[in-house]
Amino acid sequence: MKCLATLMLPLVLAGCGTINTVFKADEVTSNTLARWQSHCDSVPRIYSGAILDFCALHAEPGHYSSGYGQPSAGLMRVDMLFSGVADTVVLPYTLYRQNRDGSIPRSRIE
Repeated sequence: MKCLATLMLPLVLAGCGTINTVFKADEVTSNTLARWQSHCDSVPRIYSGAILDFCALHAEPGHYSSGYGQPSAGLMRVDMLFSGVADTVVLPYTLYRQNRDGSIPRSRIE
């Protein structure tokens, strides 16, 4: 069981909203919002992982499904919980980045 949990950890973290918004380039988040056709024009860096999940849940119908690159709504709700915890851990860093760089805008080109 412990071995299975260790093997699953990278898969879970790869889809984590906090990992995608805090530790990857801003273009990843921008393009993700555009690809999902989200109604969010930007994602603030503070609690960005949970907000990215929220934006995914409020994307255009038909563009947010269980297809490749677009996890199911159930998984996004679970990820929102874990992202909220992770966002709290990185809060000092995201406060600094929000002050220095501002929010992450949605890409206009997919």
